[in-house]
Amino acid sequence: MAYKVEELWILAGVTAAGKTELSLEWAERNDAEIISCDSVSFYRGLDIGSAKPGLKDQKRVVHHGLDLADVSEVFDVGQFHAYANEVIEDMVSRGKKVLVVGGSGFFLQGFLQPVVDALEVSDEVRNHVNTTYEKYGLDTTLAQLGKLNPKGLGNLDTRNPLRVIRALERCLQSERSLIDLQKDFEKLPIPYAQFTKRMVWLDRKNDEIMDRINLRTQSMIDGGMIEEAEQAIRAGILRHPSLSQSVGYREIIKFIKEGGPRKELVSSIVQSTRQLVSKQRKWFRKHFPTGSCLQVSTEKPLSVDQIPWVAGT
Repeated sequence: MAYKVEELWILAGVTAAGKTELSLEWAERNDAEIISCDSVSFYRGLDIGSAKPGLKDQKRVVHHGLDLADVSEVFDVGQFHAYANEVIEDMVSRGKKVLVVGGSGFFLQGFLQPVVDALEVSDEVRNHVNTTYEKYGLDTTLAQLGKLNPKGLGNLDTRNPLRVIRALERCLQSERSLIDLQKDFEKLPIPYAQFTKRMVWLDRKNDEIMDRINLRTQSMIDGGMIEEAEQAIRAGILRHPSLSQSVGYREIIKFIKEGGPRKELVSSIVQSTRQLVSKQRKWFRKHFPTGSCLQVSTEKPLSVDQIPWVAGT
């Protein structure tokens, strides 16, 4: 794959930091197109809860990575980066700069480090693992994985159903442990190695983030997110173990099933979003270069010319 440009721009950040407007302004000034790296925005029909760029924003700047799959389907990190590779090749062939925007750490990681290998899981194995999860739940699926990994599960997020499912599939298919698979994985080449990555991630002070989360959550509920979730349930989101547990939709699905006051629903989503911000901060501090954090403020609007892009590997 022969690229005509040598830079990949990555504007990331925590939820509610203000990525959308800043990315639009930068893309307009720099003749760039945007690749959305938000794991919920990949899905059709989840517009409100994902804060997906609207039609007006998409008219300002061409966006890629939106509405790629139905909510009943799993669109995983491997599929996303196969798609991203094709999109980037097309963008740079037309002389466009590439701006990756989002806050989904695992999907962003695929621009910086290997996240998938060439191991192909058969339909037989995949159906077996999916049936196990659907019939017996996460704990039983995790127990099966544990039996195949007597030396431990490494840094696997054991409360993330999709990660556990994928790990069990890989162990069954390869007949190897996660630790052995990881050793081979670490030998894989760096993705997008032909690019110099220019990176920055956005954050705000805690009180400002909380104010923005409160306002955004209430706006989403008032704007029809409950009805959006009801439609997603009819479309099959409950068959998607990870998506149905995403922040906001998880709480609304529970609200739809069990009922309760909307005030408590809003509080629940705000609390989960606050926890998500904490996890995102930890991820960015670990994976983004030192000095790449940019703390923005409503009181002091930031010009796109002031973005302190930091080179990353």
